[in-house]
Amino acid sequence: MKNLRFIPLLALVVCLPAFSRAEVADGVQAVVNDRAITYSEVEDFTRAAMDSLRRQYLGQPDIYQQKLKAAIDDSLEQLVERQLILRSFETEGYLLPDAVVDQLVQERIRDKFGDRVTLLKTLQAQNITFEQFRKQVREQYIETALRNQNVAREIIISPQKVQNYYQSHLDKFKLEDQVKLRMIVLSKTSSTETNTLQLALEIAAKIKGGTPFVEMATTYSQGSQQHQGGDWGWVESSVLRKELADAATTLAVGQISAPIETTDSIYLMLIEDKKPSHSKPLTDVRLEIEKTLRAQQEAQLQQRWMDGLKRKTFIRYF
Repeated sequence: MKNLRFIPLLALVVCLPAFSRAEVADGVQAVVNDRAITYSEVEDFTRAAMDSLRRQYLGQPDIYQQKLKAAIDDSLEQLVERQLILRSFETEGYLLPDAVVDQLVQERIRDKFGDRVTLLKTLQAQNITFEQFRKQVREQYIETALRNQNVAREIIISPQKVQNYYQSHLDKFKLEDQVKLRMIVLSKTSSTETNTLQLALEIAAKIKGGTPFVEMATTYSQGSQQHQGGDWGWVESSVLRKELADAATTLAVGQISAPIETTDSIYLMLIEDKKPSHSKPLTDVRLEIEKTLRAQQEAQLQQRWMDGLKRKTFIRYF
């Protein structure tokens, strides 16, 4: 007897009965050993993705059908894999007590439905019995637990792997030229009026005379950063509109621009600091790299595990 641990629940310790062939009236899409996977099961499994795709590709029926077919194929494969895992659970001697299943069901009711009454109403609307719901909870737990047992625990992300990935993907972590700036934004009432430009010149004169830029931004700026003294923080030059990007490139640190006029606004810009293009340091992206490497290793281990289970199991698609 094997113990399968999946935090925070108990070890699996009670026998799992063998599956019998399902009697279906809606047709079969696949058979895994002696378990049939029906069209309605695949449709139910795909329903959430189907609704999302329908909203996303409204008015694009050809693309919708293409995406839907891919989603259905993926759902069928996931259901096949679930049956492979459930069969592995049985044949390899793992056991699950009814008490643990009851605990899982109560946790699912509490977390997703709130109470048993709401659960039963939801199941009734979906034409699902409580026993079917309990079976789903049980099988989902077994699937997750065995995936964790056979895949997650084998994943090791060494510092050397992280370093190698970082060196091989420096372009992915590259930052363009950045500037730390403050701006006073004055909106024009029309493209030809001159009052706003005159106000900008008066503000610039006061700043040149010693009035702090922050004070003038807080008083006069009409931009969203007014109450932060016009502080835009660090921005990549490329995200600024051309007139502003040109000024940010030519101004030195600590320098204030002359009024920068566009069709709808006039800007005064203060450059507080600059950073040339560079790659993010490894310390800033280590967690991101570890997540990427973990996902890659997990996919490889999952595929290797599934291939092994398929070699030991009869599978037929229809």
